[in-house]
Amino acid sequence: MTMHTSLRPLLLPCLLLPAVAAAEVPSVAVDIPPVHSLVERVMGDLGTPQLVIQPGASPHGYAMRPSEAEALAQADVVFWVSDGLTPWLAKARQSLAADAQQVELMESAGTQRLTYRQGATFEAHDHDEHHEHEEHKGHRHHEEHDGHEHEHEHDAHDGHEHEQHAGHDHHDHSGWDPHGWLDPVNAQAWLEAIATSLAELDPDNADIYRHNAEEARGELDDLIDELETRLQQAQGTRFIVFHDAYQYFERRFDVPAAGAISLGDASDPSPARIREIQQRVAELGVQCVFREPQFNPALVDSVFQGTGVETSLVIDPLGVDLPLGTELYPALLRQLADGVTRCAAEAE
Repeated sequence: MTMHTSLRPLLLPCLLLPAVAAAEVPSVAVDIPPVHSLVERVMGDLGTPQLVIQPGASPHGYAMRPSEAEALAQADVVFWVSDGLTPWLAKARQSLAADAQQVELMESAGTQRLTYRQGATFEAHDHDEHHEHEEHKGHRHHEEHDGHEHEHEHDAHDGHEHEQHAGHDHHDHSGWDPHGWLDPVNAQAWLEAIATSLAELDPDNADIYRHNAEEARGELDDLIDELETRLQQAQGTRFIVFHDAYQYFERRFDVPAAGAISLGDASDPSPARIREIQQRVAELGVQCVFREPQFNPALVDSVFQGTGVETSLVIDPLGVDLPLGTELYPALLRQLADGVTRCAAEAE
């Protein structure tokens, strides 16, 4: 049956409507799975972000696949944690996503930033000093800090930023610790930043992004309450982590690590660092050491052989064994809490 020619001008716009509507939702690229989880929660049913660094890979040094480079090239907005976490990504963003809106989440308003701890073992004062915090209004779990800390942020950041960006093959440890997603209050601030950027790019769906972000912030309030309750009995547990990536979680829930085997996940610990840990295990009362799934457990066993320290527990900062999606972020924090509570139970 042949369509009457007089109907074609009326039907053609209707046939084109789905393509126009789909094009309005921004194309989004993100760096690591926890950020992917937060962005997907804000986007909801409107779309799914593209992940640039695959689960299980180190974010500090990564060779993108063609499909991942294409995701950057097609992006309307790129969300990433920090150039301190992914120094190699700066050049890729500049060359492939120069026209995209770019949001460095560690620079978002309301984000608490901590400087790296020094030494193989961490003294108590490390948990009370060397931090910077911008007041995150409207969220009851954020502490208030004096204005001089903002001044401290700019001085310290100016002194270290060039060092962080200068090396593209390794992860610099002289400035801000970029593992900020492990504090759920930071995640609340990032949800707001994500929703604001998406709303600017897609005004027609701005209310949806903002609603989803507000719901997610409430869910994180509940998660914080849950984890505070679970970890209250584990406070005072003495553990060592594989590499120093967890202090945002430690500080939020008052479960400080006693030290770290390795400075970063891209480098092996020096013999002097290993000796320092071995010499102070008894002094620090270390009960457990946490492995990470990507790394050879033989290193952990060799460092703590004969000490009586529990070495079978596993945690990681990225959720490498968790499925991608909106549930990855809360599941990751619950995994960390599980590790600490299991350590406390093993020590009893």
